[in-house]
Amino acid sequence: MFINFLWHFHQPIYRHPETGEYLLPWVNFHTTRNYWQMARLIEESEFPCTVNLVPSLLEQIIDYQNQAARDPVLEALIKPAEELTSEEISRLKRFFPTAVAEPSPDHLQEKVLRSFFTPLVSPEKRDKKDLLNLRQEIFSDLFRYFQRLNQKKIIELTVSPYYHPLLPLLIDLGQARQEAPDLPDFKHREDATWQLHTSREYFRQIFDFSPVGLWPSEGALSQAACEEIASAGFQLTFTDEHLLWKSLKTGPDRRHLYQPYRCGGTNIFFRDRELSDLIGFEYQRWPAEVAVADFLRRLEDRARTAGEKAICSIILDGENPWGGYPNNGVDFLRLLFSRIKASPHLKPCQPSDYLAEHRARKSLNLPAGSWMSGFLKWVGHPAKVEAWKKLAEYRGKYGFSRPMAVAEGSDWFWWAGETEEKEFETLFLSYLQQASQIGK
Repeated sequence: MFINFLWHFHQPIYRHPETGEYLLPWVNFHTTRNYWQMARLIEESEFPCTVNLVPSLLEQIIDYQNQAARDPVLEALIKPAEELTSEEISRLKRFFPTAVAEPSPDHLQEKVLRSFFTPLVSPEKRDKKDLLNLRQEIFSDLFRYFQRLNQKKIIELTVSPYYHPLLPLLIDLGQARQEAPDLPDFKHREDATWQLHTSREYFRQIFDFSPVGLWPSEGALSQAACEEIASAGFQLTFTDEHLLWKSLKTGPDRRHLYQPYRCGGTNIFFRDRELSDLIGFEYQRWPAEVAVADFLRRLEDRARTAGEKAICSIILDGENPWGGYPNNGVDFLRLLFSRIKASPHLKPCQPSDYLAEHRARKSLNLPAGSWMSGFLKWVGHPAKVEAWKKLAEYRGKYGFSRPMAVAEGSDWFWWAGETEEKEFETLFLSYLQQASQIGK
């Protein structure tokens, strides 16, 4: 059985549209701690994977590459520790609570800075100047690193819609009304078209080739979304297995899961939910050896019944899980990659290579859904519904613009009503306000 791992690298826009300040530090943090680590472990293991890059992340990485990001957290890590203000100390402790107990500004700064790095670089053996230089080296070389791994066929690079919107809900928000009856009318298929075409072109400008694959934001697809994806030039896409069962109007049956399908002019691979979620949410609680043994047992059980031409797609975030794993997931991932490669029943592959040898034989009419099945996570709270109403109001009054495209991102609705971090609401409203000024 073929095994396709897709690691999704994503951050929403944290840059305030008026001040240019980065309100949250997570692009900076995850780039050195997790994005580079994933690429390094994949290269080290020579384990073919798919890496999905969201343009909203890429454009912010470029800000940091060019040292153009106004990031108060980064500034607090660079300046002499004795010059840290009480506000800067509070900010570091807020975002990095594991360092709260550090007794002095220099110890606090040192612990936070070292937390920015993967264990692969042994940050405890490097001083502050060395770590800051290493950070800039990682940022400066990151895109070329991805290109080199792509050229060596170690990774296949794919992309997502530019600002990570839920494509089916841009096309028709009414598809989620069963889960939230008070949602407003919002139908802007042309916005989905822009998010897809602009994403593909931006990716091409950075990497000098056009991606063939697209992970739709939050795995959200529909028949109309697939048509838009195909029209934008993408040959393949992905979503969760639950949409397959809804399409086939049947219960879960793995005999149907491990193959590509055609929909709306593109090819779809369906994610094995159990395997993906075990890595994403469960195995961090297990010893690495036990977790990998369990995962291999499940994979090989599937391989025995699915057949040697079957393909199993395992899709999850490439950054968020590892914070819960010992050693930032390094031990688990190394063991996972080596054990899969050693199995005579399993063969790591990339989706475009698979399609070159095994074309989709069946077509589907796809209902709307996401990696969580429906859209409740983005509509199922009064604050989420209010955010959609605000977006619909501003889109109706002021038309489409790039700031409006930012406000269409899924993250604002994911967090609405569910987080104490007010930065998400601040950013959402600030981009709507900027859109209103452009549209006057």
